[in-house]
Amino acid sequence: MENFTYWSPTEFIFGRDTQKETGSALARYGARKVMIVYGSDRIEHNGLLKEVTDSLRGAGLEYVTFKGVKPNPTAQNVYDGIRVARDEKVDFLLAIGGGSPIDAAKGMALGALYPGDFWDFYCGKATPEAALPLGVVLTIPAAGSEGSGNSVITNEETHQKISVRYPFILRPRFAVMNPELTYSLPWEQTAYGVVDMMAHIYERYFSNTPGTELVDSYSEAILRDIMDRALTLRLQPDDYDARADVMWAGTLAHNGLCGVGKTEDWASHRLEHEISAFYDVAHGAGLAVIIPAWMEFCARRNPDKLWKFAINVMSVNPAGKDTDEIIDEGISNLKNFYHDLGLTTNLRTLLGGEEPDIEKMVKSLHRNMGDTLGNYVKLSMDDCREIYRIACEAE
Repeated sequence: MENFTYWSPTEFIFGRDTQKETGSALARYGARKVMIVYGSDRIEHNGLLKEVTDSLRGAGLEYVTFKGVKPNPTAQNVYDGIRVARDEKVDFLLAIGGGSPIDAAKGMALGALYPGDFWDFYCGKATPEAALPLGVVLTIPAAGSEGSGNSVITNEETHQKISVRYPFILRPRFAVMNPELTYSLPWEQTAYGVVDMMAHIYERYFSNTPGTELVDSYSEAILRDIMDRALTLRLQPDDYDARADVMWAGTLAHNGLCGVGKTEDWASHRLEHEISAFYDVAHGAGLAVIIPAWMEFCARRNPDKLWKFAINVMSVNPAGKDTDEIIDEGISNLKNFYHDLGLTTNLRTLLGGEEPDIEKMVKSLHRNMGDTLGNYVKLSMDDCREIYRIACEAE
């Protein structure tokens, strides 16, 4: 295990009716004027926005709203939010929703205090020194952004989807997490969220760092629980305990706990970002096609963790099988799980039969990431091209 610093100061306010505590949480962290950031009008129709604003008024706080964050939040969303935050002189941001409004709010938090272009932080031209504080009311368990210092924004003009990681200034001060708020989610959003949170664990689990048995063990346990609870929710969408497990698992998957002491990978996320940047598919849907393809590519190059994953997570019985057979069965079981969620593992099918422009994606990937990416298996651009091809041929 490598040396590490783990710092996770977010206060998690978890359980039924906790959205009514939002105002008191904001006041406790010193907020005076809040900008509420959200996406669609769903939270207006289901009454959540009123519950939250009532709690803000009850705590004596001023607020303004910023609506319209897209599912893959764009740089334009962030620019517009920065302008409102500055004009209104807000001192705290509150994101309501899933990863998209949270990530957009983080970009706004960075840009509101920066005299230049917030995109400087995402493209590597500058490093932030400060950001507005933010809180979260989570309604979609998936991205884990409620407990991380990460943010992903898409620049539509340049077709770049880039992530940043600033844990010391972008971790939310608090996250309100009521599993009941996820009951009304369309099934596909639940499924996309499950794939995303599992992928956050994979990016840390598939590591060449030795001596990480404890971290591996609880990562495997979280993965098994997510899969079990997801299949429960497919049949019983109002199962509170299953919703609670999935919601908390999404946080644990991405707050750094599963990566302590490890060199992480993140190749699969980088590969998927090109798909959603050019074709605007849901991030979880893109990961469902990339993850198995990445595993197939890596299987013969670095089998060490893949056979362990097959046995300990995908329930492969190793008796009488060699390493290749164990890994192949594990990948097949993972694909079948994604299919059980109602998702495809074929890139062409995901794009509605359209032939993806692999060369365009690889060119953009090279522009954003350089000559190589990943650590579990160091991938060249030719390797990335092959993984996209495998994803196009998947069953």
